[in-house]
Amino acid sequence: MVVTLVAASTPRTVDDVRMTDAWLSATLPVLGLATASVEAVRSAAVRSGATGPVTEAAVDPERVAAAFASDRLFRAAGTPANAFAPLSGFFRAADGYLRTHANYPHHRDRLLRIVGLTEPDRETVARTIATRSAAELEEAAAQVGAIAVRARTEAEWRASAPGVAAATGPLVRTTEREDVTARTPTGHTLAGIRVLDLTRVLAGPVCGRTLALLGADVLRLDPPVPAEIGWQHLDTGQGKRSALLDLRTDRPRAQELLDQADVLVTGYRPGAIEAFGLRMPPGLIRARVNAWGDLGPWAGRRGFDSIVQAAAGIWLIESADGVTPGALPAQALDHATGYFLAAAIIDALVERAADGRGRDVAASLARTATWLLDAPGRDPHHPPAAAPTAAATVTHGQLTTARPAIPGFDDYPHPAHPWGSDQPRFV
Repeated sequence: MVVTLVAASTPRTVDDVRMTDAWLSATLPVLGLATASVEAVRSAAVRSGATGPVTEAAVDPERVAAAFASDRLFRAAGTPANAFAPLSGFFRAADGYLRTHANYPHHRDRLLRIVGLTEPDRETVARTIATRSAAELEEAAAQVGAIAVRARTEAEWRASAPGVAAATGPLVRTTEREDVTARTPTGHTLAGIRVLDLTRVLAGPVCGRTLALLGADVLRLDPPVPAEIGWQHLDTGQGKRSALLDLRTDRPRAQELLDQADVLVTGYRPGAIEAFGLRMPPGLIRARVNAWGDLGPWAGRRGFDSIVQAAAGIWLIESADGVTPGALPAQALDHATGYFLAAAIIDALVERAADGRGRDVAASLARTATWLLDAPGRDPHHPPAAAPTAAATVTHGQLTTARPAIPGFDDYPHPAHPWGSDQPRFV
């Protein structure tokens, strides 16, 4: 898929110009990445035969910024989101910085294991990491499935084997298969399309939420353990239903859902679904998102947006003083990758309606990071990032979330259902 950077709607006043420049303000052109990914979805929807406001409305930079920085706007009964757990963040190591991600209990426990501790006290963990090599801890984390990387410079990342792999190939890779669906094509819109969403955190859930916004029947499935982070699910689960199902222990039900699905979205490695003993039905659009892509020495490693930012040198590009770790003003790699993936899925469905063939669609956070690093328009003298206004949010009861970024929609079909509260079946 070729993505063209599309200009946002022209601001009307000097104040509008200043505010637009401040939304997602960063050294790297984050707002450009964000608007490009949203425009990719809008364009794909038009190609699929969508009608109505989505075909005519311009991308609104404030709504885009709100959707990408939704964790800053989220409120549940007035309580904001707590985006990172105590052991998630940058730690000074003996040879630089180590960036960890320990929001989930199992990742926290694995991190404690590699540093030789049992109690999750940040100060104690920090003192221990300060005596260790970040490079050594990065390798130890990869061995046990913990999430930690050594913070690199952009030049180090680009010269490394995983960095070279992340710069290879298209932004989203779509591969046509020979298997053909026996299902009658449903036409060029998403109405009647069934999507099985087996993803967590942000990129995959944003993709599924976008497909639901455009009319697909999206069912998110999670194993009962570990539970999803509550606010995260409520912030990305709009328009979907949420059910619990263990693929290992309830394979007959899982296979039935797979056979009914038009699209499967996962964060698993290739072959992982088959390893559960499940069979991929012919003609399925199989979409995958991961941290590092399918090539290179890190293809099998876990990762999140903040981890990719650290590995790719973004932490230093966004540093306020050239030393202290910085970050993008939003989890922009996650959100943009989710929208790009959704756009590619829509195009794959249009193509399948014509020939019936299944397709594999793959995206990665590291490939999106390279797109951002390659984009022109860096501004090291940018103003501080400004939070979008309340006009870019919507409130249902005690839950406040960002409005959809896709133009032409003021709200999602419905707020997120409580995690695991639906039956594992399509409508």
